[in-house]
Amino acid sequence: MVKQAILQSHKVPTFEDAKFALDNFKIHNQVIASAWQGQLEEVVDSTTDTVPTCISLNLEDLKCFEVVERQYESWGVIFENSLAIQPSNPAFPAHSGLTVLMGSPKSGLLEASFLHPVNWVSAFVTSSQRLVLSAYDRDRQLLAQTVLPSANLANSDSAMPPNTLLSVAANDIYSVTFCAFDGQFTLDKFRFCF
Repeated sequence: MVKQAILQSHKVPTFEDAKFALDNFKIHNQVIASAWQGQLEEVVDSTTDTVPTCISLNLEDLKCFEVVERQYESWGVIFENSLAIQPSNPAFPAHSGLTVLMGSPKSGLLEASFLHPVNWVSAFVTSSQRLVLSAYDRDRQLLAQTVLPSANLANSDSAMPPNTLLSVAANDIYSVTFCAFDGQFTLDKFRFCF
């Protein structure tokens, strides 16, 4: 069974809307993971001694134009066809900081594979085209999809703002793909939860 969520509306969603507020995801234990081993910022609920349930990648330690593959392997994720950039094009602003990920050398495609299954993946996305975020199980069977229905470049007439939050949720996600057919896109604040 395929679960599909499509973000469609005639109203421009804002992060003040309840369904887009990150705090509504009830993420209590989170680690901000750095590409450099040993650097992390913990955001942990002090009332529990459990292992963090979510990991948010800190992209700021990456060098501009660095190929991103195994830098976050110790945190449980490996990227394919990914490049760190500091966008000079104002149509692709970063959500926070300066560094974002983009699909390269193949335009319009980026994949993340998890060493252990996760249940939720999200990122802030800015795209020149319709973009599909798909989640797959161990056997590459589609589990869930979310769609950014159209381009959301900054300083454009798009109904969607840049850095729109996309997420997928399903049991036992082993990989996700971001695909903007023949388009360009950037990702910021890549996060996954167990």
